[in-house]
Amino acid sequence: VQLQAFGGGLVQAGGSLRLSCEASGRTFSNYGMGWFRQAPGKEREFVAAISRSGVSTDYADSVKGRFTISRDNAKNTVYLQMNSLKAEDRAVYYCAAKECPYSNYGPNYDYWGQGTQVTVSS
Repeated sequence: VQLQAFGGGLVQAGGSLRLSCEASGRTFSNYGMGWFRQAPGKEREFVAAISRSGVSTDYADSVKGRFTISRDNAKNTVYLQMNSLKAEDRAVYYCAAKECPYSNYGPNYDYWGQGTQVTVSS
């Protein structure tokens, strides 16, 4: 499956952004989806994940209550709504797909998008 993430940009602290990730090539609803991020000089970290049906989600503690992951299987798209953004949310955000159950562990994912930059100004 091919993944293309977009929607990043520059936003002031406290603002919002919505990232989108469009999938193609395989049956989207067969894949658990995740968002990960990598800040400069840091390792990639888990942000959020969603089950194939969209019923179940998981979040990193650092984004709980501020970020919401969702998906539209009819549009082959997963979203990450980011509210109350902080300077520490600055990173390149990647979407990823894996067959069957979703996961908060990056190496479990089979496919990765190219990343989209999120910059938060304080």
